[in-house]
Amino acid sequence: MNESIIGVPQRRIDGRLKVSGTADYAADHSMPGLLYAYGVYSTIARGQIRTIDDAKALQMPGVVSIVHHLNCPKLHRTPATPMDMSKILNASKVDEFRTPFEDDQVSYPGQFMALVVAETFEQARAAAYQVSVDYEVAEPITSLTEGLKAQAAQDGAGGHSRGKPEPAFASAAKKIDVTYTTPVENHNPMEMHATTAWWEEGCLFVYESTQGVVNHRNVLANVFDLPPDRVEVRAPFIGSGFGSKLWPWPHSIAACVAAKITGRPVQLMLPRAQMFTTSGHRPQTSQRMRLATDSKGKLVSLRHESINSTSTTDAYTETCASVTKSLYACPNVLVSHKNVPVNRGTPTSMRAPGAAPGLFALESAIDEMALDAGIDPLAFRLLNRAAKDESVDLPWSSNHLEEAMNVAAQKIGWQQRNPEIGSMREGDEIIGYGMGACNWEASQVPTDARVLLRADGTALAQCGLQDIGTGTYTVVAQTLSQLSGLALERIEVQLGSSAYPPGAMSGGSWATSSVMSAIAGATRQALDNLRQIAVLKGAPFEGQKTENLQVEEGYLVCDGQRASFGQILDSQQVAHAEGNYQSGGAKTDTYSFRSFGAHFVEVRWDPGISHLRVARVVSAIDVGQVVNPLAARNQVEGAIVMGIGMALFEAGENDPRSGLPTNNNYAEYLVPVHADQPDIDITLLDYPDLNFSEFGARGIGEIGITGLAAAIANAVYHATGIRVRDLPITKEKLMHGLA
Repeated sequence: MNESIIGVPQRRIDGRLKVSGTADYAADHSMPGLLYAYGVYSTIARGQIRTIDDAKALQMPGVVSIVHHLNCPKLHRTPATPMDMSKILNASKVDEFRTPFEDDQVSYPGQFMALVVAETFEQARAAAYQVSVDYEVAEPITSLTEGLKAQAAQDGAGGHSRGKPEPAFASAAKKIDVTYTTPVENHNPMEMHATTAWWEEGCLFVYESTQGVVNHRNVLANVFDLPPDRVEVRAPFIGSGFGSKLWPWPHSIAACVAAKITGRPVQLMLPRAQMFTTSGHRPQTSQRMRLATDSKGKLVSLRHESINSTSTTDAYTETCASVTKSLYACPNVLVSHKNVPVNRGTPTSMRAPGAAPGLFALESAIDEMALDAGIDPLAFRLLNRAAKDESVDLPWSSNHLEEAMNVAAQKIGWQQRNPEIGSMREGDEIIGYGMGACNWEASQVPTDARVLLRADGTALAQCGLQDIGTGTYTVVAQTLSQLSGLALERIEVQLGSSAYPPGAMSGGSWATSSVMSAIAGATRQALDNLRQIAVLKGAPFEGQKTENLQVEEGYLVCDGQRASFGQILDSQQVAHAEGNYQSGGAKTDTYSFRSFGAHFVEVRWDPGISHLRVARVVSAIDVGQVVNPLAARNQVEGAIVMGIGMALFEAGENDPRSGLPTNNNYAEYLVPVHADQPDIDITLLDYPDLNFSEFGARGIGEIGITGLAAAIANAVYHATGIRVRDLPITKEKLMHGLA
């Protein structure tokens, strides 16, 4: 029996390429005749192009072409069809349905007006600054508040209701009615969006920074009216995405157009400022929470009504209440989602979409409700924990929330906490403790994979899935190693090309479980084919029954005889034994699949110098089987830091007069830096969820950010007595509260 490699910390098999600088990202690919593109972006938030003057720019050195709405070839929109997870490999989804240079309308600041193509990047940029666009300016809608004044919010997706929440609220012993808001959060992964595109004999080839090579290929095939097999999208390495790279954005299509017009390869990388405008963001939200309990503190009514901003061209819904319908037991529940258009680019998924802002509201309101009922916040959550998923009336596949809460509470010293506001001090600092539950859905989606056991004693795994920096290369190798017994260094993994067996997007915390099932199936098929070869005439196990051949450390064994995979294949002059497999999604009619956990936070507030810091975060999370503890812990730590950014720093700002972004750079858009890092203590409970999948691994990428902002807000309240319901929690809000 092979010694298990699943659950054992592993260094990333692609790590050496990254630290040595030999891993090529989308903008690292050079080729003969490569041209460079630079965008001309709208300087207004709403209006219409009167004229566009590119004459001066066309005369500048090195300029080859300038594309805009007056000369762009006909492009086709991608059909706006609902996402069907069971058919995700056929998905063709975009967030911005309008194609670049489609018409003369301006809907948001930073929208593509033109694309300059030149021999060098510097020439393209210099010429782009000389393209003159004259606008007829209309008054923009710059915020969610203005949007709601302009028109009624429209219904979104993901609503749920059960029981009679309104009368239950009216007759309850204790109740609260509060509203929480979150601002725009901007995606800004280290690697900016980039495309390198070229056409060859009627086929389109693209290096793209994307979280979904197959979906991206399908979109480009639609846009350019090509069969999918005439488009190939490659993304072997991605400098993270956090959701902004799930779906194609206009820059990718624009680069492909430029390559078609010029007949040469074209590379386009978005400037950092345009990462704030034209590649998605987490939208503004306003969430009304109405909670009520009986005299013993049991929830009897729970309403979570969310409204978010979207663009004027696309209706994006941030499903903030997606967790509320099931996390706590309550017989009377209403959740709803609405959106209202504003003049910003279309929002998109951002790490833990819906749940991250939604759990800020829910877990803050749970704290407020607990305190109003006179119950310790931890005890209140345990009292109201859900024994099953009441939204679908199914048992949990696995739920260790109570243990997670108790483990983390013990580690942080919750029982020694003095619950009185501002009562815990050390020197000049007031100490506050807060907590929040974290929660995320568990999904497994169809994924194809190919495995080759090769005559040289190595193996190859291929899948059109991506490694967005989370360790998927290593997870694939671990899975193949577990079943074949081959050492990791003898396994080659190829990911990130639409030419490989199709895989789903890398998002939603479904990549690990989905690809493990596909690789396991393909490996077993390859081993079965190897067994068939092993019993042929002249093979090491000639005449044996295939079912008697066992796998041990890269060998087939039977009755004391051993033969390596390579010996078996060489005996028949065969190059490899191949396996191909498509995994399906997890069945959802028997169990409800989610991951659970808890964050406990210690903050310190020095009122003398108005300084707030997160000093400590203690988290305990159950995500099923932990495949690679080293990478898993890294994922949770990163999510926690993002959660600190959400709670204390991040807010995209637009000028209320012009609608233009005012902090679309890393100097003024604040994120946590090294000095803001707290002590982080993570416990991964590691209970394999075998109802969910063979290996019992659920996703880990999203859950770590959920509930963290609420835990910080609750700790701030414990320290200061100030309840901040509008993120981010700034010192000005605390100073104003003290005044």
